Amino acid sequence: MDPIDLGHTLARINAGLNFASFTCLVVGFLFVKRRQLHQHRGAMTAALCASGLFLVSYVTRVVLTGTHVFAGTGAARVLYLGALFSHMVLAVVLVPLVLRLLWLLRRHRFSGHARLARWTYPVWLYVSITGIVVYVLLYHVYGYV
Repeated sequence: MDPIDLGHTLARINAGLNFASFTCLVVGFLFVKRRQLHQHRGAMTAALCASGLFLVSYVTRVVLTGTHVFAGTGAARVLYLGALFSHMVLAVVLVPLVLRLLWLLRRHRFSGHARLARWTYPVWLYVSITGIVVYVLLYHVYGYV
């Protein structure tokens, strides 16, 4: 498999990891609302693992194939760039938020964890969803080759 094919495969894997993270986040939210805290922890751990694997896979893909130029124009390009830039900025913001949530858990500061999670959760959901949107627009709708 040449680097370009591997890059395309990694892009598909990345979209799958974003979807897995999104799904685990939703399931984790449902568990915490039902006060099923052990199950919540498992779902959120899975979301964290999927996001961590995404990061490793994404960096690998960029190293192998570089960045890609979006083929769309006009409103489609504005939509794509808006989704991409908001995704990138919020992904960077998300890292310290998630690390802080983990720190609060380690210190058994559950009320602080819950307060911060109210802000972190929608950001993490948005980053997961926009990652999928960016992938679909770049690789499928506008057929990057």
